[in-house]
Amino acid sequence: DPGRKRAIPAFPESIVMISSPTGAAIHDFLTVWRRRRSVAAIRLLPVRVQGKGAGEEIARAIDTANRLGTTDLIVLCRGGGSIEDLWAFNDEALARELAASPIPVVCGVGHETDFTIADFVADFRAATPTGAAEAAAPDRRALADRLLALGSRLGRAQARDFEQREQRLDTAARLLRSPSAYWK
Repeated sequence: DPGRKRAIPAFPESIVMISSPTGAAIHDFLTVWRRRRSVAAIRLLPVRVQGKGAGEEIARAIDTANRLGTTDLIVLCRGGGSIEDLWAFNDEALARELAASPIPVVCGVGHETDFTIADFVADFRAATPTGAAEAAAPDRRALADRLLALGSRLGRAQARDFEQREQRLDTAARLLRSPSAYWK
């Protein structure tokens, strides 16, 4: 239900990442995080991301992330694989934990064409772990460029406003007559 989706914070200060500590997904996520020069602190909750019991383990990690209470965003990551490899992300307990999470969740599981129940329940579906990093970490360079452009626009607007006020003052000064002109 789109109405129950929580907004992803624009500038998270603390991210809990739930993933395998040895997979390519964490490497991809951290590469983007570093490239974007994110200042968000990342805490990894290591889990198995496939196999028997992995869904319940991931659900417990989400519960743990929520109980920590010190995070702005939860990111669930796993690289691609067969539908059997991704089956843990179709687990009912995991779906219920995602739906109950008071902290927004980004799900970056699989590749572009992979869809799991976790993707639909999470607040934001990223097609890949790289996409999850892009959703979670604002690009500081792009933000700095945007701020420079906005600062330049503001400076031009202030200069135009000053010039218009100066012209109005000049017009008023030309129309102003000496008070003695009114005493005749």
